[in-house]
Amino acid sequence: MNAGLRAGLIGLGSMGRNHARVLDALEGVELAGVVDPLGDKNGWAQGAPVLRSVEELLALGIDYAVVACPTGLHEEIGMTLAEAGVCALVEKPLADSVEGALRLVDAFESRNLVAGVGHIERCNPALRSLRGRLESGELGDLYQVVTRRQGPYPHRVADVGVVKDLATHDIDLTAWMTGRSYVSIAAHTVSKSGRPYEDMVSAVGRLSDGTMVNHLVNWLSPLKERFTSVTGERGCLIADTLTADLTFYSNASVATEWEALRAFRGVSEGDMIRYAIAKREPLLVEHELFRDAVRGVSRDICTLRQGLRTVEVAASLLDSARSGRTVVFETQEAVPHGA
Repeated sequence: MNAGLRAGLIGLGSMGRNHARVLDALEGVELAGVVDPLGDKNGWAQGAPVLRSVEELLALGIDYAVVACPTGLHEEIGMTLAEAGVCALVEKPLADSVEGALRLVDAFESRNLVAGVGHIERCNPALRSLRGRLESGELGDLYQVVTRRQGPYPHRVADVGVVKDLATHDIDLTAWMTGRSYVSIAAHTVSKSGRPYEDMVSAVGRLSDGTMVNHLVNWLSPLKERFTSVTGERGCLIADTLTADLTFYSNASVATEWEALRAFRGVSEGDMIRYAIAKREPLLVEHELFRDAVRGVSRDICTLRQGLRTVEVAASLLDSARSGRTVVFETQEAVPHGA
């Protein structure tokens, strides 16, 4: 294998161990070293040197680093990498505050360094297919995007609530799929687990083209669900990102003759199609895309500026929950489908 790029990994937690596994087998990349102050008693570093500090990693000479440490450390470590001239893939969310995210954007952009955010849902096969179908206009005008992301509390998370850990997935994928930005958001949160952070959120928003958005996210359900639906004038696309299945429910051109059903349904019931999709591991796809961005081959990554927008919407969602008011954003440009 041609180890053309040297990559480093910072953090060997629940995501870091998977990043190590993928980096170790990634074509054209050598896993040069891993940073974790707790060491690697489980052998997750795939035989790479395990270091105590980012400075030790930089001394090995790396082209880029994957930042998979707790969210509260993203800004500090990201700034260190930027100042060293090293490209970075930062796990989502980009930072734990809007101000921190903005500082990271400025640090990497001012040095013309390739940097991205690990919003892995962009690499889910079902959502990539859904996005392509929206881009080609298969649904016509869009009416509504609905996401449900719920399941038991993951003990890996200790420093943020469900909004920053999970809802950021849905905020990013909604803007990315539709190519639109949020213009307003309103939300309610609850905390039932005894932790200092929220563990359930229900949000309603609106996108720049008028599309309605609904997000339901929680750590309080024994049912694990990852559901995304987009409804438009020609029907509805539903993605299950746990199984990477995508299903289309069309509005029929044949009228319903049964009067009672026609009155109830409002639109005619049409064909249902479940698409056959090649199902590659999303994390591998994410790493391939970032590797290619570092090489200058493509830029199909979640940029830091897009990650900043997601942090802004998440912060506004929490502000809305505290104040009981709808947050209205300043007009933003649409999110390009090619970004």
